[in-house]
Amino acid sequence: MEYRPLRAIISGGGTGGHIFPAISIADKLKELNPDTEILFVGAEGKMEMEKVPAAGYDIVGLPMLGLQRQLNWNNIKNDVKVPFKLIQSVRKAGKVIDEFKPEVAIGVGGYASAPLLWVATRKGIPALIQEQNGFAGLTNKILAKKAGSICVAYEGMEKFFPADRIVFTGNPIRKEIVPVTQEMKEEGLAYYGLDPAKKHIFIVGGSLGSRTLNEAMKKWIKDGCPGGEDIEVLWQCGKYYKPQVDAFMADARKVSPLEGVKHSDFIKRMDLAYAVADVVVSRSGACSVSELCAARKACILVPSPNVAEDHQTHNAMALVRKDAAILVKDAEAGEKMMAEAVRLVGDPGRIKAMETNIAVLARMDAAMDIAKEVYRMLEK
Repeated sequence: MEYRPLRAIISGGGTGGHIFPAISIADKLKELNPDTEILFVGAEGKMEMEKVPAAGYDIVGLPMLGLQRQLNWNNIKNDVKVPFKLIQSVRKAGKVIDEFKPEVAIGVGGYASAPLLWVATRKGIPALIQEQNGFAGLTNKILAKKAGSICVAYEGMEKFFPADRIVFTGNPIRKEIVPVTQEMKEEGLAYYGLDPAKKHIFIVGGSLGSRTLNEAMKKWIKDGCPGGEDIEVLWQCGKYYKPQVDAFMADARKVSPLEGVKHSDFIKRMDLAYAVADVVVSRSGACSVSELCAARKACILVPSPNVAEDHQTHNAMALVRKDAAILVKDAEAGEKMMAEAVRLVGDPGRIKAMETNIAVLARMDAAMDIAKEVYRMLEK
């Protein structure tokens, strides 16, 4: 197949789970033809407005607001604004499309993908949707009616989408996330200043951090780090939670030096963090699950309950059913999360079996498969 230059709009964002796959797709399209022109469309004030330009791409922001789950006065005020922001976003999306003149629109989920793809399909522009989760969200179910192709990462998605337009690709991940080698592990141990003689647990609550995972970790420290004598923990707490965790750790170190706990707001070298980890404790967003599969890591998943249709539990169960992960419920994380992690890190046989099982689920060529599907869809 000849990969001619394209003009493509990629829309979505809000979290790293949407942004990193979107950038991976863009990178692959540019790899297939460097003359391809790509414009991102995101939501104003969201992290894509920083991460996408850092990856070398132009981005336009739409004035979208997300519906809030908690009912209080501030959120009611925000929800009242939603219809007006949606109208503004639709108008701006139309202007962006008219000016950029894309041949294809690609939606990866997030606030901005709905108005952009809705306008694109009404203007007759072919659209591709990438559904990352095992339980499709309402936006993608609506957009799928006009989409030419729907790329999915889980089996059984026919209950959400027209079967004749579903393509099983897996989720695109950052290109640096690969199966761990001994060389990578040694580099990671040096990079993070960890002791090669100890076992290592990596706690990661997604790109924004997780209150539940942070509180569970704090409880473990308050309890004296039971079972942690020969364990070091690399803990990504999130930018929002960093000041609280800093204060907690300062107080905790007045009692104990806690040399085996290293915390930070954001992990820049995720490849090396995975490499040093004997066990990973994580939320189960689609991007996180796909990266764990690619890195072939034994993991404990704590699904967030604060997501649409409880899709993180569906994502986690796809691994649990294959004995490739252990699930700990969010409400039970305080009591069980670190106990399970300590137990697992001390069981090398179980770790090896889980690594073998999760490797089978990895889709290393997802970005390429999606990029090729863009061309196939346009040929049709």
